[in-house]
Amino acid sequence: MKIYNEVVSRFNETTGKWETVSEDSFEYGGPLAMAQGVPPNSKAINTTDTISDTIKTTTGYFSNGDGTLDGNSVFTGSLPETTWGYFFDVHNKVQTDANSEKQFSVTFGHVDGKGSDTYGDSDDNATTLKGNTQAIYQQLSEMLQISTDHYDSNTGTGGWKIASQGSSRPFGIAEGAKDEYIYALVGVKDRFKERMNKKVWTLTLSGSDKAGAGAEGLVLTDDSATTTATATPGGPRFNIVSGSAGVVSGSGASYKTYGFFYPEMGIMVFSGAHLSASFSGHLTGVGQVATLVGTTGTNNFVGFGPNLTQTTNARNALRFVNCMRSMRSTTSLRLRSEEDLTEENYFCRIGATEYNFSSNHTFVSGSKNKIRNKTMWGNPNTFITSVGLFNSSGQLLAIAKLSKPLSKNFASEATIKVRLTY
Repeated sequence: MKIYNEVVSRFNETTGKWETVSEDSFEYGGPLAMAQGVPPNSKAINTTDTISDTIKTTTGYFSNGDGTLDGNSVFTGSLPETTWGYFFDVHNKVQTDANSEKQFSVTFGHVDGKGSDTYGDSDDNATTLKGNTQAIYQQLSEMLQISTDHYDSNTGTGGWKIASQGSSRPFGIAEGAKDEYIYALVGVKDRFKERMNKKVWTLTLSGSDKAGAGAEGLVLTDDSATTTATATPGGPRFNIVSGSAGVVSGSGASYKTYGFFYPEMGIMVFSGAHLSASFSGHLTGVGQVATLVGTTGTNNFVGFGPNLTQTTNARNALRFVNCMRSMRSTTSLRLRSEEDLTEENYFCRIGATEYNFSSNHTFVSGSKNKIRNKTMWGNPNTFITSVGLFNSSGQLLAIAKLSKPLSKNFASEATIKVRLTY
């Protein structure tokens, strides 16, 4: 672009046009400032020119946006043994793999702290030492349940009441009775984002019966497609029932509740009694300490019948992991994340008399700030390359860049649509 320092011209009466006699100019390829619209000279956007919309987006929950996790991709992550009494992280690859990433955590809770050391190192006194599993049971209860269901370890009131729901209860579970022990799957916030996507997830577990023989797979999902949510401190709660991808089906689908699903917290809490009734595990393994997944796990631990000793950490949470891993090459968990994106559309309307000048020092010359290029006298021409959005205090909030410069003069108008997504 040519920038003019000085132009000497004369009027040709024959042709009726101005003719250049001499000029002092140079070629300029730098940026141009469109400063006319900077506050306080900016133009307000009409409320009718603003359209807002909320878009629900979902992506695969697992690494690389994958929506499925097969049994062979279930491994326990590297954690210090001091945490094993509370939870285990589950990774998609072995610990030594550089691409191993945490996918979720699993934990086990017992109302009385069984399955963890409640005696201490020297004193055999279960009344003075709380077990790790009791802490888990109470923490999840206080965080997720309505006040009347909060478990109080001092009074023994409240607690999880999952298996006692419905007309089909495991043997020994009375109506309205609380679950003595629970299993829980806790998602990673960065993975499930605002919430776990309901109505589409499927959890498939496999294990062994008391004799050590393989048992039929248990397929679970939530009932949000047919049931109104229960309001809780952990957000809306749905039941975990027999079925797949939000479709309730299978044995006990209409009268058996396996757990509670909290999509906004990214947590699934399961009745240990119901899971144990499906896969108890080999009797010789029930009283043993479960091993880390991907190392020496055997079918002795592929079941939910817990070790309830009070003198050691039985690592019962690993039993849940083993029942996922036993799916081998078959998908064990199908899961997606969900978040709401707000989309703001602003229609920036530029009239014929607006934004035809630039405050760039190369645009004018002389003490009277005359337009340097006399061919633009009476009809200046600018090029719009970006649009700035300011708040009422004049603070710049966002800048929208045009794909190519937009020519603007007194003979043209423009409407630029700016879209913000957050």
